[in-house]
Amino acid sequence: MKRHMLDTNTVSYLLKGHPVVARHVMAAPIIALCISAITEGELLFGVAKRPQAKRLGIVVKEFLRRADVLSWDSAIAECYGTVKAEMERIGKVLAPLDLLIAARVGCGGDTGD
Repeated sequence: MKRHMLDTNTVSYLLKGHPVVARHVMAAPIIALCISAITEGELLFGVAKRPQAKRLGIVVKEFLRRADVLSWDSAIAECYGTVKAEMERIGKVLAPLDLLIAARVGCGGDTGD
C-alpha cells in the first residue's frame, strides 16, 4: 500500500479545517497517512509556543493520538547526508526541517508501497 507522509504545513491546514486540504487528506485511507517524528516535534513546538491556546493543544494531541508517527533513525540520517549533498550540488535549497522530512520520505522504505 502506498503511504502518504503529511508535512507540518499540511497537518496545520488540516487541523484548521482548510477545505481543499481536508478534502485531499480525507480522500486517502487513514491507514495510508503518516507523519514523521520531525513533524510531531514541530506540532508540539507550536503548542508549546502558545500555552494559552487550549483548543490548539487539544486538537494537536488528539491528532497525534491517531497519527502514525514514523521514526527518524540512523539509516534515515545517512540518507539525509546524501540527499543534502546532492541538493547542494545542484543548487537547490530546502529549509533544514523540510530536508529532514524529505529524507524520511525518500529513504524511509515504509512510506512507499
